[in-house]
Amino acid sequence: MAWKIIRRSKKRHLITRTLLALVLIPVLIPLAVTFLYSFFSPAEIKAFLDSRGSYAGTAFMEVLLFPKTASISQYYTILIKDMSVLRMFANSAFYTVAILAGQAVVIPAMAYALSRFRFRGREAVFFLILMLMLLPFQVTMVPNVLTLRSVGLLNTVWAVIMPMWFVPFYIFLVRQFMIGLPDELFEAGQIDGCGPVRCYMHIAVPVCRPVIGAAVALSFADNWNLVEQPMTYLGQRIDLQPLSVMFNQLVKTPTGIEFAGAALYILPALFIYLYFQEDILSGVQLTELK
Repeated sequence: MAWKIIRRSKKRHLITRTLLALVLIPVLIPLAVTFLYSFFSPAEIKAFLDSRGSYAGTAFMEVLLFPKTASISQYYTILIKDMSVLRMFANSAFYTVAILAGQAVVIPAMAYALSRFRFRGREAVFFLILMLMLLPFQVTMVPNVLTLRSVGLLNTVWAVIMPMWFVPFYIFLVRQFMIGLPDELFEAGQIDGCGPVRCYMHIAVPVCRPVIGAAVALSFADNWNLVEQPMTYLGQRIDLQPLSVMFNQLVKTPTGIEFAGAALYILPALFIYLYFQEDILSGVQLTELK
């Protein structure tokens, strides 16, 4: 009887894995094609991109499976010959690191205060955070522009960085995790002489590592792909635009380096996801949305 149950379980797992693989294949095809085409020569890629729009409506566009000559010329052009893409890549990295650093200070502290302290207006503050989480950027764009202009930060890097320190979704995510922590943990710390700050640093933050790791990975993806904020707040500073905004303009006129630029743009997010993969899964699963 036991071997029959094991056999059925293995069969179900095989079917599940097969279905997941079939779903995963079309998801990975664009990623694989991007990295494959990044090793084509710039001349071959330029000729390929110039052929867009020259096909009949009933015909399939040609797909290049192998380069005529494998080359790293695209990467040489981006990294050494023409530094414009690399400068925009550096802008994206700067914004992402600065935003994550600010969020690391602000978001866990706000979540801790909203989950562990009782004060008048706490529920009202949390309700406002929920409301802001539901509002799209287009609704808050004009007040943000007016505020940044009044304090003299518009068209500076701080116009992009500082508003992103207070993202409501991540405050909500970490707060919902912290609110489920047992009171006994903090009572034990208080017995040992820990005040609110030490309880936060030595108990709350270490215990919340999975959800904080999930928030870091998700926030990295948001910050790395910023488009609306730089376009709105840095309209007069093209030199400060990140690669996420300028990449679309780079491909308007094919130059043959588009796929190498896309590959370099994908790599940081891919590495971050692989590093925080377990934290993303465990953090989201353990968070109780109360």
